Amino acid sequence: MSEQHDLMGGKLHLYKRERSRYWQASAFLKGANRRISTKEESLSHAKEIAEDWYLELRGKARSGDLATAPAFKKAADLFVQEYETITQGERHPLWVKKYEMLLRVHILPFLGTLPCDQITSGKVQEYRVHRRKTAMERIGRPPARSSMHHEIVCIRQVLKTALRHDWIKYLPDLSEPYKSNGKISHRAWFSPEEYKKLYEASRERLKHPKGPFKTRWKWANEQMHDYILFMANTGLRPDEIQRLQFRDVKIVKDEATEETILEIDVRGKRGVGYCKSTAKAVHPFKRLKERLRQKPKGDSPKASLAKPEGTDLLFPTKPRELFNALLDETGLKHDREGKVRTSYSLRHTYICFRLMEGADIYQIAKNCRTSVEMIEKFYAAHIKTMLDAAAINKMRGTVSRERKRRQTEDA
Repeated sequence: MSEQHDLMGGKLHLYKRERSRYWQASAFLKGANRRISTKEESLSHAKEIAEDWYLELRGKARSGDLATAPAFKKAADLFVQEYETITQGERHPLWVKKYEMLLRVHILPFLGTLPCDQITSGKVQEYRVHRRKTAMERIGRPPARSSMHHEIVCIRQVLKTALRHDWIKYLPDLSEPYKSNGKISHRAWFSPEEYKKLYEASRERLKHPKGPFKTRWKWANEQMHDYILFMANTGLRPDEIQRLQFRDVKIVKDEATEETILEIDVRGKRGVGYCKSTAKAVHPFKRLKERLRQKPKGDSPKASLAKPEGTDLLFPTKPRELFNALLDETGLKHDREGKVRTSYSLRHTYICFRLMEGADIYQIAKNCRTSVEMIEKFYAAHIKTMLDAAAINKMRGTVSRERKRRQTEDA
């Protein structure tokens, strides 16, 4: 605070923040700290508004109309505590940390001191406007639709916690006004021709490495090549593959297809799940098991080369820089709609390839630890092989009989 004044015998405080031109008023009443913006730059006018506001609060306190619900911050702390305990083993700890980050960085600075029963639909709309303005000032663009969705979901979860503890009587309507239907577009992926171009360019890097440090990057290029093949034939998420250890993967013979595949225990944002790969993922995995890597030798700071053990990660480092460089070299960084391709696009490629080959959409959803709705919404809509031409071009029986009659008469 750059400047502060005490009014009403020290019970009312008038202050101005460093980055604001308006005076703010605060008072502690009925066990809660209450504040308001006077929307005034003049100190004399701000004092009048603050005193009127304080006297109004005193009147509501006497009549019993003053809100006595705990502050939003208290409900947020309780929500984080409950959520972390109840979802243990079902949600990844990083997912819980994301909620804590959203509350700490964005939500609590704006709503934290307000009583829970004062979080109305209008106040949440003010939060949306505030987030958009601050984002435009800081990074020059508004927050993404998905980011705002996650933040509103977080606010709703906190208010549900307050509702369970009888701190509020009902949940406010948090739906976004003036909202138009968001465009449902497909996720960025690699078509069969683009995917072939990608892994052939990656394989070419192994034969003819680029740059002044060819030997140093040899191991990293080998890892990246197997990373591309492994992800495109398993459908794992990037965060899942980063936690994948060798003991989580088994080479088995599938009885239904009589092919050698991988059975994978997956640990990610959905907890522990299972995945069966295609046969093309087996050879990259075998190469990963046989590839030497640097490992510490006892207490010595020097590292020695050795084969990986069961507790070692398949990919200790994410080949982000090399993968992006490869996309730039091949001209595959953006799809035709301008969407940026990342390592996540390899998972999308896996799903699209399975759909194009006629796999059951329910089995794909289970194998990828997602829902049929998500696949139909973001993947199946743009796969041409999902359209049945026989069903689309079907003609009614009366038309067919009339055609046969005419053919008979002509004969």
